[in-house]
Amino acid sequence: MPRPISATIDLGALRHNLGVAQRHAPRSRVFAVIKANAYGHGLMRAARAMAGASGFALLELEAALQLRQAGFRQPILLLEGFFDVRELSALVEHRMAAVVHNHDQLQMLRELAPGAGLDVMLKINTGMNRLGFAPADCPAAIEALRSNPGVGSITLMTHFANADDARGVAWQMEAFERVARGTGLACSLANSAAILRYPATHFDWVRPGIMLYGCSPFSERIGAEFDLKPAMTLASELIGMQQLKRGDVVGYGGVFTAEKDMRIGVVACGYADGYPRHAPNGTPVAVDGRLTGTVGRVSMDMLCVDLSGVPDAHAGSQVVLWGAGNPIEKVAAAAGTVGYELMCALAPRVPVIEQP
Repeated sequence: MPRPISATIDLGALRHNLGVAQRHAPRSRVFAVIKANAYGHGLMRAARAMAGASGFALLELEAALQLRQAGFRQPILLLEGFFDVRELSALVEHRMAAVVHNHDQLQMLRELAPGAGLDVMLKINTGMNRLGFAPADCPAAIEALRSNPGVGSITLMTHFANADDARGVAWQMEAFERVARGTGLACSLANSAAILRYPATHFDWVRPGIMLYGCSPFSERIGAEFDLKPAMTLASELIGMQQLKRGDVVGYGGVFTAEKDMRIGVVACGYADGYPRHAPNGTPVAVDGRLTGTVGRVSMDMLCVDLSGVPDAHAGSQVVLWGAGNPIEKVAAAAGTVGYELMCALAPRVPVIEQP
């Protein structure tokens, strides 16, 4: 018999969540962000489920070529652009768009043949201070793109640092609008948090990411509050039980000590499956549909859970580590991380089951 752990990817949830993004930004076109193997959900699987998106956004040229070879004809945007002038021919041939975020890329674009028609998004650094041109450098960059006969459409973009928290987006919007005003160019600003919270940021293109997979971008709320459905459910079973006496410890390092006589269960899931090793005691787990918590340190292949509130649990009882019945946002918060990391960390050894 195979080890009982598996990850179920709900294709219907992916379609539904794309629809939520489209309803929140009805006047915008949607770049579905499927980078990092679609946040651990599988590149081709997610693209097929979200074929109704206006376009796809990701990082690697190789992954973009896979989409084209599979027959996807929507616009495809490379979010970090190109890294070598030799990539430009593939971008042009396969009608892909590229983010341009530095002067080296502007220089490489001079190698385009006239009429090549490469669509670009000029990234403006409005305060996140990762990629992008400083606002003062943008007029010259826009002029360089406009005067390049190999460049097609030009879109202005930025990325929000605080759309999911109290600081918000106004400070970055102000910087962006100073650059965009009077250019007549299309714009793309909104990530998942801005799509849900700031309609004024939607403009021509929006770029939903985490919300497509059913996870809230806001630390204080879960996806269900926005009508989002979890697309990934990591599930396993109890493979053993132990009866503890008061004072007994559990696992490596004995980081959990029983304060009373109690029963615990051993789950076939560990950090080699993608579960966070640093998850503390009490990280939520659902056993046979009832929420309980972890006890002891997570091992490579196993973790333990408190069965005090699940007296009828037994070997073979169903366990949801995150997903349907155990929101990934709450698991991530307890473990001091974010749902993005949990999804992306799903290990290759975990079998994946598609749910239509």
